Amino acid sequence: MRITRWFRIMGFLLAVSCVLPVLGCGITKGEKTEKVKDLDFTVVEEADLPDALKALIEEKKKEPMKLSYSNEEYMYIVVGYGEQRSGGYSISVDELYLTENAIYIKTTLIGPKEDEKVTQAATWPYVVIKIELREEPVVFE
Repeated sequence: MRITRWFRIMGFLLAVSCVLPVLGCGITKGEKTEKVKDLDFTVVEEADLPDALKALIEEKKKEPMKLSYSNEEYMYIVVGYGEQRSGGYSISVDELYLTENAIYIKTTLIGPKEDEKVTQAATWPYVVIKIELREEPVVFE
């Protein structure tokens, strides 16, 4: 009887080890799917933001942030780099594209040049881009 029990346990473990790889064949974190197309976007100034989004940014800007916000017309994607010790920072949008199941965005924080005169007060650089209303999730790279 002990041997039969051992074979049952081993058979169960073998079955589980065969099934688990099949169940894990979905999209894996960090795995990209192929780019379908680049997305057109507009960089939005603070004055042109919806009030609810302005309030959310104000609440979160002191720490690095990555968020998306949608209203009835547009999707807004926000990337912030938290508190910096001085002014003179800008943010470039390096990539914004659609895959089969997500929107990917990659940005870069650009610091002030060494000889550039900037304010010595703390700043909170962030960029808000506006795209057509979409339902895909946003992946920040």
